[in-house]
Amino acid sequence: MMPKTPFKFDKSAVSIHTLGGESNDATFWLTKSLDERWAAMELMRQINYDYDLVVDQIPRVLDVAERA
Repeated sequence: MMPKTPFKFDKSAVSIHTLGGESNDATFWLTKSLDERWAAMELMRQINYDYDLVVDQIPRVLDVAERA
């Protein structure tokens, strides 16, 4: 079972850039492993859609238990 908030925000890793400047996003993400990229994508999805994997699976578990 995953903890509710497995990610922590590292404030020391944050940098501020202007919007019109040259971006190194692609270069940055290409230096990360596939697992790190998937974890970051999942975090952004959870933040964007207010999604909690554990809470959203509970109704499904209860539905399956009721059918048995």
